Amino acid sequence: MKQEKGKQKIFANIKENEVYMKERVGVGVSFDLGFREIIVLKKKVHLYYLTGLCDTSIVLEIIKKLVEINDNESNYKKVPEVIENRLVHQQVDPIDSLDEAVDQMLSGLIVVFINGEKRAFVVDTRNYPGRTPEEPDTERVVRGSRDGFTENIIENTALTRRRIRDARLRHEMLKVGERSKTDICICYIQDIADTGLIELIRKRLSSIDIDGISMTDKAVEEFIIDRGWNPYPLVRYTERPDVASQHLLEGHVLIMVDTSPSVIILPTTFFHHVQHAEEFRQAPSIGTFIRWVRFLAILASLFLLPLWLLFVMEPSLLPKQLSFIGPNEEGNIPIVVQIILADIGLEFLRMAAIHTPTPLSTAMGLIAAVLIGQIAIDVGMLSPEVILYVAISAIGTYVTPSYELSVANKVMRLLLILTTAFFGVIGFLIGFLVWVLFLVSLKSLRTPYLWPLLPFNAKAMLQIIFRIPVPLSNSRPSIVHPKNNYRQPIKK
Repeated sequence: MKQEKGKQKIFANIKENEVYMKERVGVGVSFDLGFREIIVLKKKVHLYYLTGLCDTSIVLEIIKKLVEINDNESNYKKVPEVIENRLVHQQVDPIDSLDEAVDQMLSGLIVVFINGEKRAFVVDTRNYPGRTPEEPDTERVVRGSRDGFTENIIENTALTRRRIRDARLRHEMLKVGERSKTDICICYIQDIADTGLIELIRKRLSSIDIDGISMTDKAVEEFIIDRGWNPYPLVRYTERPDVASQHLLEGHVLIMVDTSPSVIILPTTFFHHVQHAEEFRQAPSIGTFIRWVRFLAILASLFLLPLWLLFVMEPSLLPKQLSFIGPNEEGNIPIVVQIILADIGLEFLRMAAIHTPTPLSTAMGLIAAVLIGQIAIDVGMLSPEVILYVAISAIGTYVTPSYELSVANKVMRLLLILTTAFFGVIGFLIGFLVWVLFLVSLKSLRTPYLWPLLPFNAKAMLQIIFRIPVPLSNSRPSIVHPKNNYRQPIKK
């Protein structure tokens, strides 16, 4: 259980506050903790800030304005009010707790103490190091915006505000982690998102009891979603502001975690992971065609290898027109072992590509394609058909929009291959049935994972199969229980 700690109030004696800051934070020991003492109208004023997270020009401007008080003011009785008026920034808040002062300082704000006052002022001068918004590598489109979320949570909220200029858009900020004090933002549209869903997410985030979440959004997901050892993704990640904004308008809730460029979308179903922004950047007919091709690729990545293995083991299942399917020659290694070896070999190459420096990746690809594959065929270790079908299956995996879903499908494909190899047709059917029942049993924040297929919703299923034109998509998905189901304003 989390122990409630009494908050230490700010001392009127500024020296006691200085001692506390030195002992608690390490002012004077850590080089990146800035401290400045100035005299304003014969009163000591202390400024504390983190040099790496503050805008230096604003810090200098604030110090300059405070020093100028001595030349322009003479009212010694209202020093706190005068100082507050001279803090040249758009966001200045009073606080009365030393614990909060420490948290705010470590978040990149300036904390100003005044001798004789039992409160302090915090000035939001955060300037987090990071990169400029750019298109995410995993969600590229032919046409469309080229900006993407960054590791800066302030920039990320601005990117959604830019697309949804609605007074009812809410960004609630929380801090998680006893030591990391990581900023987490809950983003939703007040009159659309379900209040019960927002409360559930807020409750689960507030109940996180851990020293830090350096793995950011993934760690947060594991706290708020009960997934256990389930490989299938129960939340959707996106780095595209347009995708995130579209889900907000549908009634979903976003979770943004500072230092992570990915945004968590809740709740999500299986079919959220098979859609891509490219489908909505093309004409409805073209988008539908792209979607069907993608569905075919995803099915191939999951079922092509087990089915081919089944036909190799049971040639009688094939019609005469397809009797050519299967290896022409018996190899030295059983087919099922060849499939597993080739599949694992592709995983080796994928991991190597991730960790190989860019200038060397081309050379590594040539070695893999020309040397390893061809030599494996020549020595009889792998048959050409195995290489072909494993390659097609791998392409289907890369076509899958969601990386998390593609990895989960790999695991299920391997299990289907093993059950088919051991039990033949019965094994394939049982494996397929268990896979479907497993997906049916999953829920993401009380949302059925296979909706709108199970439970069946004809209108929503039509939206999955076809890319419906936007003017005809005038209702929000019922699975998120939106307060306002009609997407387009009623004309008067």
